[in-house]
Amino acid sequence: MAVHGVPVEVVVTANIAIVLIVGVVMVQVFRRIYQPPVIAEIAAGLMLGPSLLGLLPGDIPEVIFPLEARPMLSAVAEVGLLLFMFLIGWELDLTKLRRRKRALFPIAGLSMAVPFALGAAAAALLLTKYKGANASTGVFVFYLATAFSITAFPVLARIIRDSRISKTTVGVTAIACAAIGDVVAWCVLVLLLAVVDANDVGQFFVTVGLTVAFGLVVGCVVRPLLRAVLRRADRPAMAGTLSALVASGVFLSAYATSWIGVHAIFGAFAVGLAMPRDGGRGLEQAVGVPLEKVAALLLPVFFIVTGLSVDISALGWSGLLALTLVIGLAIVGKFAGAAVPARLSGMNWRDSAALGTLMNTRGLTEIVVLNIGLQRGIIDSEMFTMMIAMALMTTAMAGPLLRWLRVTPPVMPDPMVPPTPVLTRHHSGRRHPPRADLNVRKEPTHEVRPVVRD
Repeated sequence: MAVHGVPVEVVVTANIAIVLIVGVVMVQVFRRIYQPPVIAEIAAGLMLGPSLLGLLPGDIPEVIFPLEARPMLSAVAEVGLLLFMFLIGWELDLTKLRRRKRALFPIAGLSMAVPFALGAAAAALLLTKYKGANASTGVFVFYLATAFSITAFPVLARIIRDSRISKTTVGVTAIACAAIGDVVAWCVLVLLLAVVDANDVGQFFVTVGLTVAFGLVVGCVVRPLLRAVLRRADRPAMAGTLSALVASGVFLSAYATSWIGVHAIFGAFAVGLAMPRDGGRGLEQAVGVPLEKVAALLLPVFFIVTGLSVDISALGWSGLLALTLVIGLAIVGKFAGAAVPARLSGMNWRDSAALGTLMNTRGLTEIVVLNIGLQRGIIDSEMFTMMIAMALMTTAMAGPLLRWLRVTPPVMPDPMVPPTPVLTRHHSGRRHPPRADLNVRKEPTHEVRPVVRD
């Protein structure tokens, strides 16, 4: 197959080059306004699609990304997406949540329940115009409510790391709540897809049963097997082989879940959850670093494929009103669901507002979920466009709002600099050195009494 006399494979490689160049430029631009790279890459995907280039004469998106090349671009994007979902699962260490569940579960639960309720209300209002062809009323409402309640764990983790608040109460609480919410959201999405893809009630229970069996196999067979393989292949010369074996397991697991009837990303995510986390720095260098580089190289293609399906200019006035409703309810739901219970649990208003802002970060996870909904016919293209715009806006506002709230890490004394002795006057009138614990000047911080207790 050829496009204008050029083999389609060569056209795809040129498309990937364009994506990478535009992505690099946008990352540098957005870094100046304190935005994470994922926001720049999403914006690049929207710019190269009909939302911006499509406004110019000549149908430029169709010229640059011809229809014949898009299936191959989707395949490349799928590889990057599967590796990215594996890394998300690997980063989610659920064992760390056991000791904090009493303090975290109320905040995590309400930060999902409130936006879920508002999302269901929005879905009921938008049902007649924006429901997909393959979705029933209940599936559409449940799906949109789930999409409203998502927080993007990987993007949130990067924002917290870049803001240097990972050791603060706000940072720890946000990471833990996002981890809980992500697991719940993916489980709900599996059930929804089983309902959509099942032709009858019997097929639905077969899909759910196979999914449960798959989870048991991953936990009881794949996880011990991975641990045994990683234990024997800890030599530096085996690093390339190790990453290849893990990547093969990710792709095979994705094939298995797709065959079962749920999306392929759940297979990759499950392998990430089953991946051992006690391998230390060596395991991260042998597996995590190579796969993260490949995912970073290929994932921008996913944003382009997504951007080609987004056309904000086609919404019209009624679509803009619906978009305003979606963005407003999404922001209010997450903010109120996280900030209010955080304030009631002991945080001050500034930290509570920061937590509500962080939990509004939807980012890439939301886009993955929306793509699934569009592919399965749960939502139409206009609803997809509005939800993409909402995900972009709620993620982009996190950095500026955190700076405005002045949420900073605690200022600690430098252990390499000895404190300057200060003479104080005793009640008897004699001057003497103070106690050691009074030498360190206390700096004002936004830290409060910890909400999360071990």
